[in-house]
Amino acid sequence: MKSLNLFRPLRLALVGIKRSYLRRVWGMDIHPTVEMSLSAHFDRTHPGGIHVGARSYIAFGARILTHDMTRRMKVDTRIGENCFIGGRAIILPGVHIGDQCLIGAGAVVTRDVPPGSIVAGNPARVLRSGVRLLSYGRLDPEGQAMSQAAE
Repeated sequence: MKSLNLFRPLRLALVGIKRSYLRRVWGMDIHPTVEMSLSAHFDRTHPGGIHVGARSYIAFGARILTHDMTRRMKVDTRIGENCFIGGRAIILPGVHIGDQCLIGAGAVVTRDVPPGSIVAGNPARVLRSGVRLLSYGRLDPEGQAMSQAAE
């Protein structure tokens, strides 16, 4: 049985094309090192309001919103560096996610998230703070040991 990793170069090329399209055509502020699922959704009603930091990962079906038509607002939504946005998570308009944050799958983020936090739920709540993440939101084993020692 052959590994599906044979398709990895193709996937990386497609993600690069999508990222370039979102940046150049829609004017989104997405760092060139951002990885994303091809099914991740970015709000195109106010595309200039999307800001995603370096080495962050946005998983399948996640939605990043920048507008709310019921309240007639268009605001900036920011995701920091080294973050992981879980599958089918929803980031509501105007939310600022700090650096090194992990957003759980299916979370609905309604408020700002402080740096170094793990959040999950609907509405999303901070489950742990003071964590250290590596690039693309991977947990740092050494940072975890320090975080637990501090508790």
